[in-house]
Amino acid sequence: MTKYLLKRLFYLILVFLVVSFVMYMVYNLVPSDQARTELEPQKKALGLKYQETYLKLRAQYGLDDPLLVRYARWMGFWHFPEDHPKYPGQFHGILEGYFGESTQYKRPVTEVVGTPMVNSIQLNIYSTIITLAITIPLGIYCAVHAHSAADNAIQAGTVVGYSLPNFLVAILFIFLFAVLIPIFPTGGAKTPGSNYTGLADFLDRLKYMLLPILVMVFTGLAGMTRTVRAAMMDTLSQDYIRTARAKGLKEKVVIYSHAWRNALLPVSTSIMGWMIGVFTGGSLVIESTFGLNGTGQTYYQALTNKDFELALALQLFYTLIGLFGVLLTDISYTLVDPRVRIDK
Repeated sequence: MTKYLLKRLFYLILVFLVVSFVMYMVYNLVPSDQARTELEPQKKALGLKYQETYLKLRAQYGLDDPLLVRYARWMGFWHFPEDHPKYPGQFHGILEGYFGESTQYKRPVTEVVGTPMVNSIQLNIYSTIITLAITIPLGIYCAVHAHSAADNAIQAGTVVGYSLPNFLVAILFIFLFAVLIPIFPTGGAKTPGSNYTGLADFLDRLKYMLLPILVMVFTGLAGMTRTVRAAMMDTLSQDYIRTARAKGLKEKVVIYSHAWRNALLPVSTSIMGWMIGVFTGGSLVIESTFGLNGTGQTYYQALTNKDFELALALQLFYTLIGLFGVLLTDISYTLVDPRVRIDK
């Protein structure tokens, strides 16, 4: 296991470096740069000095250097020149915890992304746990009672839920649970002007987070329920399940000890793919609808305002989620299927 994990971590680092370089190169192909974006609001005030100031700022940001040098400096592999006004001869990049400065917020990127990451992680983790807690038993029940009246009703409901767009479900839930029955706030992340700490702060944030969580759970139920049902029905049709039943094993033992464990192999991949999709953009509509300051909305605003340092940092965050998600999926195979050996 240790050898396998070290090997996979090496691959993750290699893939991360390749992906980060490709992203950096793509963002640098956009006909814009940090110096021009920063000076554009001062163009009229600078007048004839605009071009001179612009060239000095380009030199300060190292925008005239080769792409490989800029990437290495951005990652923290290459030091700044000795005459740099802020970091003379220093290594100051991602490896040192510096992701650049946001041109939109005029602050370091690490200060900007902190709150959005916390909000998005909480929103996605809570909704994922609740969704899986509902869909897994529901999918198993539908597979075991396939084509029954209950199964047909649930399948019809999943088709409807699968067809409804996220924003429509969000608007409907706001009308039902914030307007018609005023249980939850309509949007935001916490009570305006509040200075709660500890448990009071957690409960206040949870109150504002519950309605977006319910929307994400509702929109995720259909797809995951159908995935679990399909995997279970395929497994229940196998010969070894018939053999287990012929031996006189209890139905619960057949379902949960034999069928479900084997059905988990395709389901675990689907679950991880769904989670990555939710993290990397599936919550954007929800965050925008409820005015929640999350990574999806922040990333969209960064792209709109050409704040590429901020956009790159969030893209790296999504990349890491995807890479570690694949690693967790591979490790989960060994827990589900004893035939899979990763120590060889």
